[in-house]
Amino acid sequence: MIRGSCLCRVIQFEADTVSQIVHCHCSMCRKAHGAAFASFAIVPANEFRFVKGQDLIQLYESSPGSHRAFCRVCGSNAPGQSPDGKTVFIPAGLFDDDPTVRPALHMFVGSKAPWWDVTDTLPKFDEWPDNQG
Repeated sequence: MIRGSCLCRVIQFEADTVSQIVHCHCSMCRKAHGAAFASFAIVPANEFRFVKGQDLIQLYESSPGSHRAFCRVCGSNAPGQSPDGKTVFIPAGLFDDDPTVRPALHMFVGSKAPWWDVTDTLPKFDEWPDNQG
């Protein structure tokens, strides 16, 4: 079991496993996270559960049918479900425990911040890889 929480810890969750971690460079993730890219852990929905604070999650529809979740108390990004409900995307910085997997790829590199160079050897995709979410 891998535990995690928001900055103020009012939202707490558990995941049985993490399928993979991805770095997203799209402009919406950059703006939502205030960083060059956002790192998300991908977890099957049936292997994820909130321990407390689910009622304190606010959703923002960033594009039609796609919602970003955040804590109403501290403003931290929060875990959110894919539009089909089969996957939970967890901002990787929320983990309190080691998820035991390491980043697998960079996506939306075609719209990355011009001031950031991707210098590692992970696979890079200009847009959404076929096997994600």
